[in-house]
Amino acid sequence: MKKNIWLLKLALIGSLVLGFAFPAFAFLDNKFEKEVEKENGAVKLTREVQRGGYDLIKTDELKALFDEGKDMIIVDTMPYEASYKKNHVPGAVQFLFPIPDMNQWDTKETDNKSQAEYEKLLGSDKNKTIVVYCGFVKCTRSHNGAAWAKKMGYKNVYRYPGGIFAWKGAEYKMEKSE
Repeated sequence: MKKNIWLLKLALIGSLVLGFAFPAFAFLDNKFEKEVEKENGAVKLTREVQRGGYDLIKTDELKALFDEGKDMIIVDTMPYEASYKKNHVPGAVQFLFPIPDMNQWDTKETDNKSQAEYEKLLGSDKNKTIVVYCGFVKCTRSHNGAAWAKKMGYKNVYRYPGGIFAWKGAEYKMEKSE
């Protein structure tokens, strides 16, 4: 807000000094356009959650589960092994391929990995907490991973939409693999 007021003052002074009318509001962000963008993102996320049947978890809620020692499976769906090795949420296991769309499991899209391999990664306890994340809110890998877990009968499935970017943004401890 202070930045916007400063820019507004600068624009007004500039227009007075230069002797021409200048739209002083040209430097300000368009809050109305930004709201449309936020709305589109919120509705997209909501519709994915409705289709997938899973729940959402925020960064601080996931951190609280860590702090209480919750037994859970955390799945990193980032598309590259190097990104997982560089930084991931502590304790996360990587499922290294783009998880297929909900219509059918296509091994051509999954580097020949099967649905059974994903189920093996998640474990046999269908009541265990499963948290699936990717890089950021717009990434749909976390949606597909969470939706497939629900489809396979897991009961406590969460999508962590903020993903690794939100975890870093909160300045929580990261884990690396070699």
